[in-house]
Amino acid sequence: AVAFSECSVQLVSNMKSMEQELLCPVCKDIVKQPIVLPCLHSVCLMCASEVLVQSGYPQPELPPEPNSPASTPNMRSPRQLRRPMPKSDRVDRLLRSGSGTYPGRRRKEGPPLVMLFHCAPCGRDVELGERGLAECMRNLTLERIVERYRHTVSLGSVAVMCQFCKPPQALEATKGCADCRASFCNECFKLYHPWGTPRAQHEHVQPTLNFRPKVLTCPEHDQERLQFYCKSCQMLLCSLCKLRRIHAGHKIAPVTQAYQTLKDKITKELNYILSNQDMVMTQITQLENAITQTGVRVSAKEQLSHCVREIMALLTERQTMLAQALESSRQRRAEALANQVAEKRSLLEHAGLMAFTQELLKENDPSSFVHAARITHNRLAQSVESVQRFSLSADPSFRHFQLDVSRMLKLLTDLNFIQAPLAPVIDTQRTLAYDQLFLCWRLPQDSTPAWHYSVEFRRRGVVPGGGRLEEVTGTCAVIDRLEMDSVYVLRVRGCNKAGFGDYSEEVYLHTPPAPVLNFYLDSRWGLHADRLVVSKEQRCARSVPGLSLLQAADRALTSCHLTADLLVGDVAITQGRHYWACSVEPGSYLVKVGVGLESKLQEWFHLPEDMASPR
Repeated sequence: AVAFSECSVQLVSNMKSMEQELLCPVCKDIVKQPIVLPCLHSVCLMCASEVLVQSGYPQPELPPEPNSPASTPNMRSPRQLRRPMPKSDRVDRLLRSGSGTYPGRRRKEGPPLVMLFHCAPCGRDVELGERGLAECMRNLTLERIVERYRHTVSLGSVAVMCQFCKPPQALEATKGCADCRASFCNECFKLYHPWGTPRAQHEHVQPTLNFRPKVLTCPEHDQERLQFYCKSCQMLLCSLCKLRRIHAGHKIAPVTQAYQTLKDKITKELNYILSNQDMVMTQITQLENAITQTGVRVSAKEQLSHCVREIMALLTERQTMLAQALESSRQRRAEALANQVAEKRSLLEHAGLMAFTQELLKENDPSSFVHAARITHNRLAQSVESVQRFSLSADPSFRHFQLDVSRMLKLLTDLNFIQAPLAPVIDTQRTLAYDQLFLCWRLPQDSTPAWHYSVEFRRRGVVPGGGRLEEVTGTCAVIDRLEMDSVYVLRVRGCNKAGFGDYSEEVYLHTPPAPVLNFYLDSRWGLHADRLVVSKEQRCARSVPGLSLLQAADRALTSCHLTADLLVGDVAITQGRHYWACSVEPGSYLVKVGVGLESKLQEWFHLPEDMASPR
């Protein structure tokens, strides 16, 4: 008894822990009559209808909700209280009639518009198709799980009454019939399922008021069971849907095979997670520690305050310096204007200079007058000129002391934390594999600069993070020490003061199947200088435009290969397996690359046997 009690408590605990998986993403309540959206999320049928109406689509024709124990007044959700109590009817009525129909719509009108449903978990609009909710099948498995959950956790003691007993003497139901879609007591079940009749063969189930179809049927072909699964479209098919042209050439398997394959995968994944509970707990501990550190570590906040204080200190220092310059200019201007005022006051009638001049004019001795009056004459001439050409000696407006802070304000407005570089973009035109791996990339235009880059390369099959890393400062990397005939996976990310950014998309490079043969072009043999020029590095050759080139091209196109240009490498091969490649620019004419026998080369170049042959 004790063991049974502990087992029951554990079962209830497990059921309660999965309640989050049974909630509808729209109403946040346990799902009722769930349907599967094209994005594979499940939502209540009533909620889906409400979302479509809020999006401007016509009100679809809804089936009544089942009168199940979960729909009793004390367990009903607030959204159900606003609706009248539905009558018992087929649950899949909407899915059979099509949610795109509404009163007043004519048969001969054009096809209905494609409905878009905003899925909350996805955060995007998913396309329901022309038939709307009619193309979304019910999630019978989720309904069974919800029923077991309700029975185990909260509704185990709620009795289901017989639907055929008279109300005063209603008995508790003991059996349910999946074909009649009703619950019976023992006597009523015998009465409505007499022996020797077809009803006696009906399927018996536990008593419930939430009956559902036994199996899923095709939403387009009524009563057709879904017996196939299209792996290409990832959808269930009936025998008629399988014959459609849209599934021609697709990988279609029996639903039993798809069932077993998916069940094995889920079982394997479940066992892996259950067998690595210690790893999960370790990761949870790391996450909790990280959350704790985010609350304890204030270095970023302190750095922000320090930077702002430095900016404020610099602004205060600059303000003090500019204020001192302004005050010095004000003092100089005030002094200049005060001196000009004193000078003008001396020109008044009874002022010192005027009185002195009047007394000077009383002198009658010519020699004495001339000797003493010259300086007074100079002063009076300057005074007359200042009166005639009067202007302020200093500008009192300070209009030249204006600050242009627009650039600084923009910088302060754009002040923000440094962002890590965005994921680099691989330059596929310059990225290749030869005797080395050449990887080139660039940053997006709106990315912050990178101080350096981290290049990760690994052989295919090695998990990400398990390869070698190389730090480079430019936007190209050359990687050597490679294995032949191997596929390498490369990716790169940038780094600056904010840390590392996201990795670029992975690029796959296949190394040559044999050792790369490095050689140079030998310009001493078979080269027609009037048609071809070899580069200084002796790695490439280009054509020389002219009549000679046109004639050679014409002969080459008419299969006169004996007159074609031949370029010989400076390396001879005696045995082994070697690899090399060449790049031919667009517009080049008839280029062939191969291995020439030494005897054949001597014949082509008309060389005597005793002369050193080209290598």
